[in-house]
Amino acid sequence: MAKANPVEMQKHLKGVDYPAGKKDLIKHAKKQGADKEIISLLEKLPDDEEFNSPADLNKTIGEII
Repeated sequence: MAKANPVEMQKHLKGVDYPAGKKDLIKHAKKQGADKEIISLLEKLPDDEEFNSPADLNKTIGEII
């Protein structure tokens, strides 16, 4: 999934207050104009997990894709 790389992902999540959950990340990404690939990837995140930093989020995304 080359289009949804970590740099692109973080571009759309700039300004997120961590820790953040899946719903917070999706809402913020949509406000920042994220494309369907980014939103689709965020929707695959576990519902019950909170991410403490961009690195924490990238690690989980790396396990998903």
